[in-house]
Amino acid sequence: MEPKIICQDDSLFVIDKPAGWIVNEAGTTKNQPVLQTWLRQFDYPLANDTESRHGIVHRLDKETSGVMIVAKNKESFDKLQAEFKSREVQKTYIALVHGKLEPSEGIVTVPVGRLPWRRDRFGVVAGGRNSETNYKVLQFFPGNNAGHTLVEFYPKTGRTHQIRIHCKYIKHAIVADEFYAGRKTARNDRKWCPRLFLHAASIKFIHPTTGREVEFKSELPDDLKDVLKSL
Repeated sequence: MEPKIICQDDSLFVIDKPAGWIVNEAGTTKNQPVLQTWLRQFDYPLANDTESRHGIVHRLDKETSGVMIVAKNKESFDKLQAEFKSREVQKTYIALVHGKLEPSEGIVTVPVGRLPWRRDRFGVVAGGRNSETNYKVLQFFPGNNAGHTLVEFYPKTGRTHQIRIHCKYIKHAIVADEFYAGRKTARNDRKWCPRLFLHAASIKFIHPTTGREVEFKSELPDDLKDVLKSL
């Protein structure tokens, strides 16, 4: 399954990234689908600009699906990056987490950073960078192992693995999260959920050219809809 262009104009692409696609090229991405490589087929000012990652303004984890913005020119790239830095971009994610999440609305604020004993992993660490996520419960599914909760998350900051770390911190890890739910739990989850249940559902930002607020949405993919039906 290839990425889908939800919308495009002279300034940007809005892309629906499928799960399993890596965003940026790296030495470790051989033989895997990479968004940055896929973008090379299009003719736009930043198409071959590796310094600005072909216009990729922000990232989603490999297993996370959903909406992403790619700038087509340097001016749009700089403006969008500035919006992300100043936290003006409003993002909504949908996740299925373990257990019954209470209260039904809340906020998680903790310092996060690389784990000193495991440099490829991130977590809550003293002296880390501040991170903030608001959440709202959508639905609770009672059942095995204390049930599961479908939640909307609204991250105010954009730290690596932020929502996944925050879910682990509040003891409601995301379903099928091999990094943060624990190996045994994730292995059991993957018997009924094919991948990390995390989807970037919408993004709202100021358009770099028109100056108007725009919002784009991505529907929950079929693989995750099937998981909810099974509950």
